[in-house]
Amino acid sequence: MTQQEIEQRIEALGPWFYPFDFGGGVHTTSNVPPHVTDIFETRRLMVDAVVTAHFAERLKQIRCLDIGCHEGFYSFAMAQLGVERITGFDVREANLNKARFAAERLGHPAITFQQGNIEDLDPASLGSHELVLFLGVLYHLENPMRALRNLAAITSELCVIETQVIDEVEGEVEWGAREWTRPYQGVLALIDEGDEFYADNTETGHSPVATCPSPKGLTFMLKQAGFQRVEFLDPPQGAYEQHARRKRVVCAAYK
Repeated sequence: MTQQEIEQRIEALGPWFYPFDFGGGVHTTSNVPPHVTDIFETRRLMVDAVVTAHFAERLKQIRCLDIGCHEGFYSFAMAQLGVERITGFDVREANLNKARFAAERLGHPAITFQQGNIEDLDPASLGSHELVLFLGVLYHLENPMRALRNLAAITSELCVIETQVIDEVEGEVEWGAREWTRPYQGVLALIDEGDEFYADNTETGHSPVATCPSPKGLTFMLKQAGFQRVEFLDPPQGAYEQHARRKRVVCAAYK
């Protein structure tokens, strides 16, 4: 493709969420406000660190599934680490069209992309993967527990989850009678994303109903889904401000 054809294709596919540099002065422009775009690099650094620490010299042998891959940004990051078998999975075909174009221009022809909804799929349709990424997706979902059970079913070693979290709420609830109580295992907040959802905002989930967990709630849900160990990662120096304040977290869930 000529530079003009590439620029025309970028315009036709837009707007873009991620900033991609295709060389020769051709690039996409993120529609995210400039003070927020640091989130992309913080996520990448945290994911790269835990993935390389766990798989080390095995990176070329593993299979990676990027759930909610959007335009493929983190699929491409895994390819740059040395992972050779990568599948991007997203609920919106419009996102995948951009991902396929970016993969072609950035030289990642082996990455495949598939459309689907993690909340209602048959896990057998995706098979087992040593590494699963689930970045910036969980807090947009109506059925987070079902999604996490599906994640556990398709993860054989490590799932990396990045999500917004709410402040922890602790206490006890009456459970059938005044004297019978049970402690909260963390909480979920119900968020109305209707304005963005009905405006076709591609960063929302498949429903206007979103559920955002607390850290303890996320840990409990992951273990109930089938993960044996859950670790929250420390943000790097100079991290995006939400990660630095632990309003967004990255956690490693191990089978």
